[in-house]
Amino acid sequence: MLKINEIIQKKGKEKIIMLTAYEYLTAKYLEQAGVDIILVGDSSGMVFSGHKDTLPVTVDDMIYHTKAVMRGAKETPVIVDMPFMSYQVSVEEAKKNAGKILKETGAAGVKMEGGVEICEQVRALLKTGIPVMGHTGMQPQMTRKYGGYPVIGKNELERKQLIENCKALEEAGVFAIVLEKVKAEVAKEITEFLKIPTIGIGSGPFCDGQVLVTHDLLGAFLDFKPKFVKQYEKIGWRSIKAIKKFIDEVKKKKFPGKNYYF
Repeated sequence: MLKINEIIQKKGKEKIIMLTAYEYLTAKYLEQAGVDIILVGDSSGMVFSGHKDTLPVTVDDMIYHTKAVMRGAKETPVIVDMPFMSYQVSVEEAKKNAGKILKETGAAGVKMEGGVEICEQVRALLKTGIPVMGHTGMQPQMTRKYGGYPVIGKNELERKQLIENCKALEEAGVFAIVLEKVKAEVAKEITEFLKIPTIGIGSGPFCDGQVLVTHDLLGAFLDFKPKFVKQYEKIGWRSIKAIKKFIDEVKKKKFPGKNYYF
């Protein structure tokens, strides 16, 4: 299994690949394909559960999904999103919830959204032996505040805030930072001055790695497609087509044929 320090050592040498999984089968596919990190994202709230955003996801939800992922991924480091309000309230809440996640699942670490304001939590988790991945730029857990999913870094004030947040997170001890929907030139600047890897999503080609929601790149999630997603397959529509064919064959008494029953 790839270790956290080995992920850090990939910076500037080899692109880091991180994709999401919420259950056993996808985790097996990702491991066999050779991804570096599997993220059990709170995006499960939208992709798996059908919520309009990630805010309803609970710690117990994340533990349930991570246990399933861990059964499918035996050799790949699994990082777990800390859901909304599981770490923002206090350092003690962050320690309790992150500890519960790692203790019950065996995951390699957790990911938290934020910047300067969560650095105390980051330091506290590291003191307890819990590796932390940062996440800044556009933060999905802040969507109610944003009123949507904006691009970050469009002006000098946003650029300075991003840089301040990334420097603070690195100093606090995160082993990598996800940059979401950050202007590409700003993501490039951040990637160049940080000693830890950046993993981009919608933030251009200059980050040290890339992450996407697996259901997005496979074309399995049909509700919408973010601009930054390239669909490598059309699994959603192909699945619907296959199911329609099954329905048609059953109605026309073509299935089950003699090869499909005892």
